[in-house]
Amino acid sequence: MSYINRAITPILKKRVKTSKVTLIVGARQVGKSTLIKHEFSDFNRANFDDRLTRLQAKEEPKLFFLNNPCPLFIDEVQKENSVLEDIKQKVDDSDEKGLFILSGSQKLELMKGISESLAGRVSIHELTGLSLREIFDVDFNQHFIPTDAYLKEREKKLTSYDNIWEIIHKGSYPELYDSDRDWQEYYSSYVTTYIERDINELVSADGITFTKFLVSVAARTGEMLNYSNIASEVGVSEPTIKNWISILERTGILYILQPYSASALKRATKTPKIYFRDTGLACYLTRWLTADALKCSAVAGNMFETFVVSEILKSYSNEGKDYKFSIFYYRGKDKNTSKENEIDLVIEEDGILYPVEIKMSGNPKANMGAANIVLDKIEGKKRGMGVILCLIDKKTYLRENLLALPIEYI
Repeated sequence: MSYINRAITPILKKRVKTSKVTLIVGARQVGKSTLIKHEFSDFNRANFDDRLTRLQAKEEPKLFFLNNPCPLFIDEVQKENSVLEDIKQKVDDSDEKGLFILSGSQKLELMKGISESLAGRVSIHELTGLSLREIFDVDFNQHFIPTDAYLKEREKKLTSYDNIWEIIHKGSYPELYDSDRDWQEYYSSYVTTYIERDINELVSADGITFTKFLVSVAARTGEMLNYSNIASEVGVSEPTIKNWISILERTGILYILQPYSASALKRATKTPKIYFRDTGLACYLTRWLTADALKCSAVAGNMFETFVVSEILKSYSNEGKDYKFSIFYYRGKDKNTSKENEIDLVIEEDGILYPVEIKMSGNPKANMGAANIVLDKIEGKKRGMGVILCLIDKKTYLRENLLALPIEYI
């Protein structure tokens, strides 16, 4: 399989040069090891998926580091967190930069070990599945924000995405872009490997029940998170579902989008929404076996929204930016009406709130942005340009402060 250049590479190389330890987190098979192999070939390599390697690192750390000298890349480092104390000792005893690159697919467990052992010594980055920019080799790496400056720069690098539903259905795992790999076989193996290698270490559940849970959550991508409904469908307790949802999030399978909250929005919901990180995996779990069937299905709108949200998150990650405190959604009732208003995304930057609607439409209307005015109530913030990301073929102003954009602008 030919290597696909990853957008995060320039920022990652810069951070490795200026940090003693660099940590890359992301779901299994998003390409962490392949990226390091191609871009940091001078690093020695150790993989903690191998039990003997883990055992030596745990019981004989001095011997482990003699056999694996710096600069060293340790893959799946969360499987033996005790090594972080030894890494801390090494970086504290050295003035050199670029000593270690660590990677792992269990984000919060890693963060716990990092916060306890390597606080202030590590540069942390998220690697996601392939973005549209990477798939189509678009040389543009700014996070999506609908400002005049962004749109002007983005227009210099626009590429037409003619087969968008094929990509939504295929998903974003790099290995799928090898033409010889069968889609169903790949995802079947992925689910089996994910459950056997990651889930068995984190929960005491049989594979059938946990797979049923995965299917139930995949069917709800793009919806508000209701633990009770999922628990009833799967046949386990609500606390169990909460724990399992947390596991999906920290192993990079799921993203939980928080609602925007401000004192002026007293009637806003406090319930988050859930999105699968990879639409291909969601399609496999919910048995949408072809792109054409998906495109014409009742879930097409939710899957399209899931895909667009994921692309926006990737634009932040690939630029080395944190999106946790920048991207939200809004849903609430105006006190003068019983109707609920919703804004699919609210992107906050420099005190400005940018409302974003995501519509699977080629004919967007101005009333799709009707809820945007609710953001005017928030003291100390300004409302920026509203956008409707959709299947329109060119940038179109629907109002002076509302713009319909093709998804090529992400």
